[in-house]
Amino acid sequence: MLILIRSVTGWLLVKTLPPPQPYEDEPVKEPAIRRWSHEDAAQLRKTQPAISPWRVVRWMLVASAVLGLLAFAAFDAATALSTAYGSLCVAIPAAVLARGMTSPLSRMNAAAGALAFMLWEMVKIGLSIGMLILAPSLIASLSWPALLVGLILTMKVYFVAAIVKPKPVAQGS
Repeated sequence: MLILIRSVTGWLLVKTLPPPQPYEDEPVKEPAIRRWSHEDAAQLRKTQPAISPWRVVRWMLVASAVLGLLAFAAFDAATALSTAYGSLCVAIPAAVLARGMTSPLSRMNAAAGALAFMLWEMVKIGLSIGMLILAPSLIASLSWPALLVGLILTMKVYFVAAIVKPKPVAQGS
């Protein structure tokens, strides 16, 4: 196939190659797709249970307390308060999101769940921003670096909660 392109100096002739074709001696293998049965899905749920949003919120609150205590031990009370407040700027909005997502209205159907997720995620972001805006007026000697450390480390708790999963239910139980 030939393509003509207009450039500043004139017309430019470009030759393009045809798309690559599969080799004749190699058959194209389609992946085997198997429809899961109800028993297959139940077995997967037993071996890999879902992570509860409240479990993540509990991990975040524990992280807030631990980070606050570590900052108090290493620095002073103002730094510890700033670190704990930064952690709470993540944990409290996450609790609000978890409450909204576990409500019965959010679980009516897929469309309601998607709409509820978008709504509660916007509420969570707005609440986080509002708490950050209020930080200087709530904490007298605010340390922004300590607040940001608490905020960032508490955000990483999502990954800890995903890695440290609850134990799967035993077969005989």
